[in-house]
Amino acid sequence: MLYPDNSTFDREGTRSGWGAVFALTLCVSTLIASEFMPVSILTPIASDLHLTEGAAGQAISVSGLFAVLTSLSVATITRGIDRRTLLLGLTLLMLLSGLLVAFAPNFVVLMAGRAMLGVVIGGFWSMSAATVMRLVSENQVPRALAMLNGGNALATTIAAPLGSFLGQYIGWRGAFFLVVPLAAITFVWQWVTLPSMLSERADRRVSALGILRRPNASLGMAAVALLFAGQFALFTYLRPFLESVTRLEVSMLSLVLLIMGAAGLVGTWLVGRLMARSLAMTLILAPSALAALACALVAFGTLALPTAGLLTLWGTIGTGAPVAWWTWVARRFPEDAEAGGGLMVAVVQLAITLGAAGGGILFDATGYRATFLASAAVLGAGALFAGLDACAGQSDGARTPIADSPRPDDAIPCERLQRSA
Repeated sequence: MLYPDNSTFDREGTRSGWGAVFALTLCVSTLIASEFMPVSILTPIASDLHLTEGAAGQAISVSGLFAVLTSLSVATITRGIDRRTLLLGLTLLMLLSGLLVAFAPNFVVLMAGRAMLGVVIGGFWSMSAATVMRLVSENQVPRALAMLNGGNALATTIAAPLGSFLGQYIGWRGAFFLVVPLAAITFVWQWVTLPSMLSERADRRVSALGILRRPNASLGMAAVALLFAGQFALFTYLRPFLESVTRLEVSMLSLVLLIMGAAGLVGTWLVGRLMARSLAMTLILAPSALAALACALVAFGTLALPTAGLLTLWGTIGTGAPVAWWTWVARRFPEDAEAGGGLMVAVVQLAITLGAAGGGILFDATGYRATFLASAAVLGAGALFAGLDACAGQSDGARTPIADSPRPDDAIPCERLQRSA
């Protein structure tokens, strides 16, 4: 466990630890909903503030930029600060962000509010694995991380349609203002349930970039980057694909996307079960399965029912995969989980940006087939790097077996993977 001399759970405290996990899950859901809400109300934002839609779209990119910067520095900058105090402070910052955006009189204030949200996203996700490790016992960590990612999946599913729906009746400012009472509820819940989590000031604590210099980190982080880049090269352009290739009407398209998002909730549970057998194999199989699904969408994309089935599987696997990688951070860097989490957030945010941008260039230039096949290739490379990371973990003794696992993660055909690389 992280900071074993300051463990915050025991047999009597496990239940209160789970109360804190539930509070953090609500925080995740609110954060993700706030991050993606501008997608569906970009036009009224631009009209009200007298901006172009391209300028208003920077409200999304600026939060991603500040999330990356925060994730790389938060573990170092906040060294010595009680993690309870830090999480409560980030929640208050989320509340202030909601107020600034909802009442923004101009572009500058809007960007300031979104930048604050980016700080919260980067700070919170960087500490999520380390915090969970201190709230629940070791064998419950994968389950708690799955719950956090379930909140992520739920918010991602409903953010855009909810923003569009609310924008019609209470305006885009009213939609953003809803973050304020949710943040207030989250703050109170965390205040009641979060225990004190002292942070050591020891100089041995490494930075996020310091983690990357470790030989047992680079392969895994490369695998994470390829997974998310491959995913978002395809996922970002599902709507135009479903409209122009599968030829779904808007109502049916919305239903397919909703089912896809709901399947992600199942995926977080399913991945938790698979990790109980082998974390390494879960990390390899997830991108492999997504690559196969991307190829299948090229083959059957004109058929509505098979496409809906394939996207349901995509939602199940794609949403569940991050649970496995956050568990990897907790197991691979048990003494530096905050720095490892910060690096993970930065890698994921950059990978999403590059994957979506590269996919868009391909989609415009050559169409969906090249985009989806490129996504499959990147995902396949991610599976290969995940396998190489598993082998490296075995050789240097860095990998810790998953708690309650019937056997350690040692059943990886490493020689074959190394030859293929």
